[in-house]
Amino acid sequence: MAEKENTKTIAVNRAVRHEYFVDETFEAGIELCGTEVKSLRAGAVNLKDSWVDVGTGELIVKQMHISPYEHGNIFNRDPMRERRLLMHRRQIHYLFGKVKQQGCTLIPISLYFKGSRVKMQLGLCRGKKLYDKREDAAKRDAKRAIDRAMKESAR
Repeated sequence: MAEKENTKTIAVNRAVRHEYFVDETFEAGIELCGTEVKSLRAGAVNLKDSWVDVGTGELIVKQMHISPYEHGNIFNRDPMRERRLLMHRRQIHYLFGKVKQQGCTLIPISLYFKGSRVKMQLGLCRGKKLYDKREDAAKRDAKRAIDRAMKESAR
């Protein structure tokens, strides 16, 4: 019988679904130092404006801010340092091809604990145009109005 993994969400990048079409999602491990993990347990991370560089056979997360651990003194690292993501070589080559040929971007969607390990959910994304964003907002508003009308009619 398969054991259910214990997951706890640390941070979610909510702007991704507004700014991009997410074609595929992937799970990657992340290489961190001890005080960074303690900061993550406290929820001191910001994924906004972060992105993933696929170059030289490695995935590197850039512009992800992990606040310094309060009790870490000299062991704290630079909050904006580049961090390596851990994936299988075949997956990295697949993503490299998609990013180079189709003009997609890799964006971190969420950061979470899976057991005792920190994992990142990546999205293979295409940028939305302004009219796409307006269309999504119109659909959301229409759905909200329909739900409101259904609730009122049920009373």
